[in-house]
Amino acid sequence: MTFVAPTRPVTRDTRPAYERPLETEYRPRHPLDLHRTLLVQRRGANDPSMTVAGSVIWRASRTPEGIATLAVRETHPGVVRAAAWGPGREWALGQLPALCGADDDATTFDAARHPLIAEAHRRNPGLRLGASGLVFDALASAVFEQKITGLQAFAAWRRILTWYGERAPGPTPRPMFAPPTIDGWQRVPSWGWHRAGLEPPQSKTVVRVARRGDSIVRAVLAASDGEAVDRVLVSQPGIGAWTSAETRIRALGDPDAVSVGDFHLAHEVGYALTGERVEDDDMLRLLAPWAGHRQRVIRLIYASGVHEPRRAPRLHPEDHRDR
Repeated sequence: MTFVAPTRPVTRDTRPAYERPLETEYRPRHPLDLHRTLLVQRRGANDPSMTVAGSVIWRASRTPEGIATLAVRETHPGVVRAAAWGPGREWALGQLPALCGADDDATTFDAARHPLIAEAHRRNPGLRLGASGLVFDALASAVFEQKITGLQAFAAWRRILTWYGERAPGPTPRPMFAPPTIDGWQRVPSWGWHRAGLEPPQSKTVVRVARRGDSIVRAVLAASDGEAVDRVLVSQPGIGAWTSAETRIRALGDPDAVSVGDFHLAHEVGYALTGERVEDDDMLRLLAPWAGHRQRVIRLIYASGVHEPRRAPRLHPEDHRDR
């Protein structure tokens, strides 16, 4: 008797091409801690543009080619699988190696200058400095975090993206949203910023830089080094050295960016390297031997688990929004 397999009707996928996933496999040439490298881009545990579900990292982005959802996981040691949906899916997959730190060059880094850094470097060989390539999104999120607690900034980011961003395509594990377009940031109403809990100095700065957003992005991407990026960004009203450094870290994977003016950073660096709390000037002096890799040292300090003991109760953020 001859067995004939039952036939099933052939159905044609009529969805637009961008609604179907593109997939790729990335094999980094270096050890890669995928979660530690990628989650630097997440703005709080409830960021609507980035989440973790099981072993998969999901990211919704506003790429130069349109919105995209990227799903990334490590299937085997040294093998990263990714799928992307949306009009910007090809761009998102093309950016994946840089997002995973493929362009991060640590060949001139001398970890042996300090025992804590040497040990952290030895224990975290997969720590890479990744670049999102998305300058304006990084700039906007950094402005959100100016002079307020991270809790307040992350909550405002979540609300604005959910209310005024764009729903991410693909089978996301929960509803996800990409940031608004550069024009969209300008159209957020004043009451929307207030309801989201963002203070007027920050909201006005986002709108102001959005008016020149395209030219700012072009100038940053054309800049030759971190100092040139700083000149572009700090020339904008409301943008200082801290905001510029945070933008460089997330968008460009800058290994030397230092967020001078951060409320906690100098204290953490000083305690890790000397056992004492220091201020910004002394932090820069302590980091000077690693010029070119100062952000790498900072990331290794955080990865080491060494933290300055808390000296006071956590600040309880005030909420001035209308009820």
